Amino acid sequence: MASGDTLDQLYADFANLNMEGGWHRRFPALWPEPRRNFLPHVWHYAQVKPILDRAGLLVDTTQAERRNLTMFNPVEGNTYSTVRTIVAAYQMIRPGEIARSHRHTPNALRLILEGRGTYTVVDGTRVEMRPGDVLLTPSMAWHSHANDGGNDCYWMDFLDVPLVHLLEPMFYEPHPDGVEADPTRAEVSPIAFRWEETRDRLDAQQALVGLGRPVAVDLGPPQLASIALRMIRVPAGAVTAPTRTTANNIFAVVRGSGRSEIDGQAHIWSFGDTIAVPAWRPFEHFADEEAVLLQVSDAPVLERLGWLRTQTS
Repeated sequence: MASGDTLDQLYADFANLNMEGGWHRRFPALWPEPRRNFLPHVWHYAQVKPILDRAGLLVDTTQAERRNLTMFNPVEGNTYSTVRTIVAAYQMIRPGEIARSHRHTPNALRLILEGRGTYTVVDGTRVEMRPGDVLLTPSMAWHSHANDGGNDCYWMDFLDVPLVHLLEPMFYEPHPDGVEADPTRAEVSPIAFRWEETRDRLDAQQALVGLGRPVAVDLGPPQLASIALRMIRVPAGAVTAPTRTTANNIFAVVRGSGRSEIDGQAHIWSFGDTIAVPAWRPFEHFADEEAVLLQVSDAPVLERLGWLRTQTS
């Protein structure tokens, strides 16, 4: 050791090289279980809808391709993501409007809340959008939306944009013609999960397990490569099994009202609300009246990497 050499001098020398000694990290790189970073939170549709209505008078489709309100998690420093890997938003389209076609790396889907007369065109196929329907937009699929009915229409969007931000492979492209020409109309499509069909599947599950117990059905196949979808029905007075998972989850209220206990805190919800449940936060859902929840999860990503761990009791 050189005369006068000290640990402080050693640290200073390699810090100047943008390096850090693994034996004296300022911040740990490993920890015993997932950290509580993103926060549980609920956004209430009843508060959002009047704001969307005002935006409908002030913001038209010449100013923005999509009139939406993104729900960003209230964790300090976050300005976009709803949970770590998924972003959710409320969107409204007025009669006669067309949201121009584009495509992008992120996978997307939408849950229709209110209004009839809207449709989406995905890679040349036109599919009607009705309340309770769930529609998919896979990665790099051209997609536009339009309203040729007489009412404002509202839905919720879910995208894996934050995951793409983390991994960096973002590509975005507006359609060169604005919209796809001469789309083919389809009532049945692999991208569309109709509410009536989902309700019938839930009914069939209910018949198997008996009345008064929560039931769930997966929406798919196909599913989006990075996002899993499940519809859950919780009868009045029932509660789902307490669960903790390494997957990030967002729940959207399709029907009914109730509350979620997330990490020991109660969060009240009703129709159209959005519930953020970050990874490894224990949660369960209670229904005051029969409720249906859409679960949107990044479980496929974690499962493929071998990182999915779920505990129920």
